[in-house]
Amino acid sequence: MPKPASRVEKIPPYLFARIDKKKSEARSRGLDLVDFGIGDPDIPTPPHIVKAMQEAVARPANHRYPSYEGMPAFRQAAADWFFGRFGVRLDPDTEVVVLIGSKEGIAHLPWAYIEEGDVALIPSPGYPVYKITTLLAGGTPYIMPLKEENGFEPVFESIPEDVKRKAKICFLNYPNNPTGAHGSDGLYEKAIDLARTHDILICHDAAYSEITYDGYRAKSILQFDREKRYSVEFLSLSKTYCMTGWRIGFAVGNSEAIQNLGTLKTNIDSGVFQAIQEAGIVALTGSQECVRSLNERFAARRDLVVDGLESIGIKVRKPLGALYIWARVPGGYTSAEFAEMLIEKIGVVVTPGSGFGEEGEGYFRMSITLGEESIREGISRLKGLRL
Repeated sequence: MPKPASRVEKIPPYLFARIDKKKSEARSRGLDLVDFGIGDPDIPTPPHIVKAMQEAVARPANHRYPSYEGMPAFRQAAADWFFGRFGVRLDPDTEVVVLIGSKEGIAHLPWAYIEEGDVALIPSPGYPVYKITTLLAGGTPYIMPLKEENGFEPVFESIPEDVKRKAKICFLNYPNNPTGAHGSDGLYEKAIDLARTHDILICHDAAYSEITYDGYRAKSILQFDREKRYSVEFLSLSKTYCMTGWRIGFAVGNSEAIQNLGTLKTNIDSGVFQAIQEAGIVALTGSQECVRSLNERFAARRDLVVDGLESIGIKVRKPLGALYIWARVPGGYTSAEFAEMLIEKIGVVVTPGSGFGEEGEGYFRMSITLGEESIREGISRLKGLRL
């Protein structure tokens, strides 16, 4: 076999693949796992969306190649939904592109902008794809630490001027994975000022924009960049409507960036299955009561995990968004050691914070995408360890 390309050798093992290996080993020993690992909702897709998909699959017109950049009807539905939600108007022809899940768009956009020697500003802890796709595109990741004392927001003022001059894109993600933090107005204002001053494209991963609690409503970066000069935003139906396996999302914002992403996509993939887009239209244009109901269920689960952790002496911030609890590792363990110990001793799966970047060391992440009974069982097992 030929030697793999050097770009492949730069890629660390994918975080969740490593966790899956540990889980398989535990199961082979007969352990019944309580899995707080990956954020994949256990709740089925709402029935009205499933029904729309079933009907769409039967239509022969949907059995052919779909549009590369998405059905006009889906892009219009996305634009209408976005205006209703955030009050920002979008041109569905030039400022919206349909994605095979938001991850696909996030992973491909750096290829449209990053060349050898260019810099991408990457939050840490953060979704691993931001850094990995920058490396694959030949760029240099510059890590923006997300510190608890700063509300898990980056401090743009601390980035050296020479780095800002080389930067082409900056990734942000709020509500945040893995910390659960929500972005302040000040953060978005500073991000747009950074983009304006240094000609940087802000790439806002808003996959969790609709998963919020206690009356909080997440904002869009485009509410601070209404002329869409400096930013693009990635949105997903995965978490909002429990459609993770369907693989559909969309990107909106700066028309040049959207068109560049679309050009890249036309040479890489053949678009989203049209039946899925039709079901997505129903999701976006129909009643959003299913989203409100879903958030109520997730809020109850969040409270179970937070109260359970605090009952054993682990203090955490109660998040206002996303699907994760971000907690400090008890003394004496690294993040990885703690996660491995929990799997091996009590069959509880958490994600080590170090998997989200160096700044995640000392923390672990728990997902709230499992049922209340399982959450109670997992907390009971943790209490039995007497951490």
